[in-house]
Amino acid sequence: MLKIKRVVAVGILVIIPLTMLAQNNTNSPYTRYGYGELSDRSFGAGRAMGGIGFGMRSDKQINPMNPASYTSIDSLTFLFDFGIAGQMSWFDDGQNKENHWNGNLEYAAMQFPLSRRIAVSAGVLPYSYVGYDFGSTQTSADGVYYSERFTGKGGLNEVYAGLSVDIWKKRLSVGLNAGYLFGRILHSQTLTLGTTTTNQSGRNQALQVNDIKLDFGAQYTHRISADGYIISGLTFSPAKKLNATSSDIIVNGNTSDTIQVSNQVFGLPNSFGLGFSYVKQNKLTLAADLLYETWEQVRYFDEKDKFKNRMRIAVGAEFIPGSQERAFFNRVRYRAGLHYSNSYLLINNKSYNEYGASIGFGLPLIDNRSFLNLSFEYMKVKPESSALIDEQYFRFTVNYTFNERWFFKFKVE
Repeated sequence: MLKIKRVVAVGILVIIPLTMLAQNNTNSPYTRYGYGELSDRSFGAGRAMGGIGFGMRSDKQINPMNPASYTSIDSLTFLFDFGIAGQMSWFDDGQNKENHWNGNLEYAAMQFPLSRRIAVSAGVLPYSYVGYDFGSTQTSADGVYYSERFTGKGGLNEVYAGLSVDIWKKRLSVGLNAGYLFGRILHSQTLTLGTTTTNQSGRNQALQVNDIKLDFGAQYTHRISADGYIISGLTFSPAKKLNATSSDIIVNGNTSDTIQVSNQVFGLPNSFGLGFSYVKQNKLTLAADLLYETWEQVRYFDEKDKFKNRMRIAVGAEFIPGSQERAFFNRVRYRAGLHYSNSYLLINNKSYNEYGASIGFGLPLIDNRSFLNLSFEYMKVKPESSALIDEQYFRFTVNYTFNERWFFKFKVE
């Protein structure tokens, strides 16, 4: 019990600063709409394998994408996982080109068993990012010089606690994540006539979210040989109306007027996940995921036609040349993946698609249980209309998974 209390205390001390230090991880103008850019919720191995997780079980990695996976941990192990991410981004609207650099502390989580059949996990991870700054200067038909500026920042984060139970002979596990979704999103629009701020007007729109979010999961493992098995995974997150408040600040010169907007409805969609993986123990993993979200039914500022249903498909693989060999590069876990998704956003009734490819490496540390995970991803954002912005990203993630036998008792003879 003392060990568990120490685990929880250390986890809280690490997780809370991460929630305060995390910065925006995007400069995309598309984050002006909706809740912004939705985060990839996979950790470590899954991130390098196309962002998969629904059908993944591992005693060496935390996988919050399916809470049923927590029972894969053995009864003597404690896992702690945190990651940092960075990206280079390129934007092209057909006339202008820009590039930006972003980086941030991204997530932290821990996982440990309560018994041979029950395991828990807790952590903090992002749900969405908002970050943009763009504008233009023009001259009206009657010769008046003016400039417009659009900026946004913030996003939503989730602190979760999850429980998983093995309900049938290490074959069938079920799990639940209960998350606290919180965050503030701020959008600003400024119009300046001439070159002085006294001729400046604008609007600052703020959205504050504080609510509970539930994720359910199940996994079934079917053994096909002594060291080979197939895992099927299902997840479901129910749609809900969010506990959210919004306000508008109207700026006119040196004066401002704050308007608290009431009776506005904000929501989240039903989310369905399906995943499969084939595992040859300590040698090979092949996996595929399908995600479907019903964003068309979601209200945002009490309007229903802001979004479109979203689908994401991902495939990935991991290969280990020799997990028990002395040679370091034979013990490295080599990973790769592909993914495709359409955006949930609608901009003038148009949207965009995302195409991505990733590679990565799981570098074993001295104890051969803990890992330093590296992933590198290229992603292309292809809009449905030439009037929208073309985006490209190169992303990398550094993830450290600490694996320790904290619950093992040595016998003294």
